Amino acid sequence: MHDSQINYDLDAYIRQQLQLEAQEIRTFSPLVLAYIGDGIYELIIRTMVVRQGNRQVSKLHRQASRYVKAQAQSQMIETLLPLLNEEELCAYKRGRNAKSYSTAKNASVNDYRRATGFEALLGYLYLKGDMQRLLELVKAAVEGYTPDEREGEQTRNASAGQTDQEI
Repeated sequence: MHDSQINYDLDAYIRQQLQLEAQEIRTFSPLVLAYIGDGIYELIIRTMVVRQGNRQVSKLHRQASRYVKAQAQSQMIETLLPLLNEEELCAYKRGRNAKSYSTAKNASVNDYRRATGFEALLGYLYLKGDMQRLLELVKAAVEGYTPDEREGEQTRNASAGQTDQEI
């Protein structure tokens, strides 16, 4: 398939095939954006891991989970913040500042909030139909992140000491 034949608006394609009505993105809460963003991010990471080679499912899961846990996403958003435009930054902040009644099992409150913002940003781009930008940001995030081989721990990238508190 050539690039000109690829439909980058996966949401529109799904809506068309399943005969679902479109809704205005602004009507979705930041937690709904994070919910769909979590799903699309998981799909992208699983695709990357599977495409690296056929392995046992348990090994695939272990590799993918290094990238999808809250601590990893929190670190990744630090890499992405300088790359975001005003609209994307707003989507991130809405997710980060959303009042959630749950937390990640093994993450600090700050990591969980930043991860929720990360997922809300991805959900916003997905529902907006901007898969190209979504994939561009995921690629930059993954390339700027180095998971530690030790289970449950990650090394921080060069910008680890920075926070987005002042944003």
